[in-house]
Amino acid sequence: MSLISFARGIPPVQALPVEELADCARAAIERDGATVLNYGPVGGYGPLREWIAERNGVDASRVLVTNGSLEGLNLLLAHFAERGRILVEAPTYDRPLKIAARLGARVTAIPQDADGLDVDALEEELRRDAGPALLYVLPTFQNPTGRTLPLERRRRLLELAREHEHPLTVLEDDPYGEVRFEGDVLPTLHELDPEHVLRSSSFSKVISPGARVGYFILTPELAAAIETVATNVYLTPSLVAQATVYEFLRRGLLGPHLERVCGLLRERRDAMLAALEAHFPEGARWSHPEGGYFLWLELPEGADARDLLERATTAGVTFVKGADFFPPMSGGEASARLAYSFASPAEIGTGIERLSTLLHQPSAAPVAV
Repeated sequence: MSLISFARGIPPVQALPVEELADCARAAIERDGATVLNYGPVGGYGPLREWIAERNGVDASRVLVTNGSLEGLNLLLAHFAERGRILVEAPTYDRPLKIAARLGARVTAIPQDADGLDVDALEEELRRDAGPALLYVLPTFQNPTGRTLPLERRRRLLELAREHEHPLTVLEDDPYGEVRFEGDVLPTLHELDPEHVLRSSSFSKVISPGARVGYFILTPELAAAIETVATNVYLTPSLVAQATVYEFLRRGLLGPHLERVCGLLRERRDAMLAALEAHFPEGARWSHPEGGYFLWLELPEGADARDLLERATTAGVTFVKGADFFPPMSGGEASARLAYSFASPAEIGTGIERLSTLLHQPSAAPVAV
């Protein structure tokens, strides 16, 4: 019995532009090999920094290109953990939670509702503790829920940040924003306030995770501070990978490739929504993402995600339990993140049927599939 994974947010193999990237890598080295095969600027490959800066309407000095966005998050969270607390959505991407725990950072979780971050709850928390803080937020196709923060909440969030008694720095993580299947495109937090909002994104979800090319848009002062630390950590990022991605972008390949990626993932999202509607028991609820890689599942009353995961793994299907996306012991016990990005539509249908069968059975009697 093959394992069907709803656990990892990775693109399907059909979405990887293998031939195009192979050609781009050769061209990048032939054109600029003396630069990209040597040590270079810790801020990243110059032409790629310029491309990102122009696309985001900022000076290139504010752009830091890293070995995947997670490396940059590690550097940035370490910077802010020394200066105040870290505010996160609940639930939120699990990796920053792990980084914050390792750093011993103070973390406060702000709840979500069906529309994403509860901005009223954020306002209450800022009144309760007016000290300096970093707010880490994924407003578009959020990981893990797939939710998108409405425009009016985006504006209110930024108003709160500007009105806050002490510095409230907003870090917008947006790796999924261009993977849209339907609905209206909303302005990013950075577009609404380009001078003050920090931005994180990546080419992992739109070109290739293996390229490990992420980037940050910071204030000039913060970019200089983080570059100083990065110099002592890794000297130089992977300039070959960055030059390859730049060649891909320079050739105008991103637009057509994104259309293909969105088509593949739309088909998978639709398959998962249809299977949940057809098979899941009454009382279960799930998000309906307009893009991205994930949806959020709330199990029927009395169900436990940890128990379901144990039985599901035996039955040949896996996912990530919801509690992993909350600070310890603070929620998510009856919820799960389901990634629809990797499995085929047929596998998605089979996997959802397996989960549904398990939910209909007592915990002590796992089903044989």
